[in-house]
Amino acid sequence: MTTGTVKFVGPDGGWGFISRDDKQPKVFVHISEVQAAGRDGIVKGQRWAFDLVTGPDGRMSATNLNPIIE
Repeated sequence: MTTGTVKFVGPDGGWGFISRDDKQPKVFVHISEVQAAGRDGIVKGQRWAFDLVTGPDGRMSATNLNPIIE
């Protein structure tokens, strides 16, 4: 699994970007993935472990999120 921190949240809170700990490009995260992980919303600074999936447009996004409790 890849790990990272939410660095940006869209104005409506329905999406955001996670900055990866491995310094690779940021990945998109959708609110539905966060809700599937049992959380209500995306919050800047949240830490996640996640899998990567490539969308039809070739961009990477986060799936199978697991919160990292520090």
